Amino acid sequence: MQNYFSLFQLPQQFAIDLKQLETSYRGIQSASHPDRFVSAAPAERLQSMQLATTANEAYATLKTPARRACYLLSLHDINALNESNTAMSMDFLMQQMEWREALDDAKQAKNINQLEALAKLLQSEAKSLQAELTDQLDEKKDLSAATDITRKLIFIDKVITDIHQAIEQIE
Repeated sequence: MQNYFSLFQLPQQFAIDLKQLETSYRGIQSASHPDRFVSAAPAERLQSMQLATTANEAYATLKTPARRACYLLSLHDINALNESNTAMSMDFLMQQMEWREALDDAKQAKNINQLEALAKLLQSEAKSLQAELTDQLDEKKDLSAATDITRKLIFIDKVITDIHQAIEQIE
């Protein structure tokens, strides 16, 4: 299996150039488009389809910070989502409960303004965690700390998704 960073000619690190990712992705998609292989041998058509499929998965993984962090950790044989790896600080657990309660309260009240404010707060938290991931993964190479931060980011992304779904239901 090809390394996703190599596929897009990016350095293997958390902080990546998203414009370069986009440009490389579009180049691969163009080069492997099925229309270019209509008269090609079946093996060539299959190879181009496999490249396009890999590029789609790689692009989706690298463009999303939490997925990119999980992928980087997986390259070091660390599964951030491992069931046995669920320990989190008491402070973060309490914060999770507060965010979930705020989400539930805003949903019950059908208060879109509260939901949007909570989403904005969590997006700010996510940005802060992404900065920490850049530091831990790219600078300090502290995979243990990066795993903890990644799990927090995954949780926050999930709550943000739940907020957007709640807003859609209310509208």
